[in-house]
Amino acid sequence: MNCPFCIINKEKTKILKSNKNTFVALSNPRIVPGHILVIPKRHIEKLSESTEEEKNEIVNTVIEFQEKIISNISPGCDIRINYHPFQKQGRLKVDHLHIHLIPRSLHDELFRKVQIKEKILFTTMDKQEIEKSAHLFS
Repeated sequence: MNCPFCIINKEKTKILKSNKNTFVALSNPRIVPGHILVIPKRHIEKLSESTEEEKNEIVNTVIEFQEKIISNISPGCDIRINYHPFQKQGRLKVDHLHIHLIPRSLHDELFRKVQIKEKILFTTMDKQEIEKSAHLFS
């Protein structure tokens, strides 16, 4: 298996905390300074594959480090989980569950480069699309 989260490169990866089921590392590569990852130690790809014990530890660790980011780095923190089985694993995509915690502030670098385009991307749904989309989740 060629998983960078199962076999840690200690020269590239700074582990900030290690628990029974998870560890926290600086994201390298990172989106903004202070970008960290909460990673389960067991190789799984989706949150639904985690045990209850793993889920609890993942969520509690995310909360702990979100508070550290808000207290020490920035007023806000994005929390993201990506699942893209349609993409090949590479430098920016790893087939091992991980949660991104990204420090945020008003008009930060991420906003200036990416999110400023959100007004173009977000589309208001009409009644027909709302009903059709809601039906997918019933």
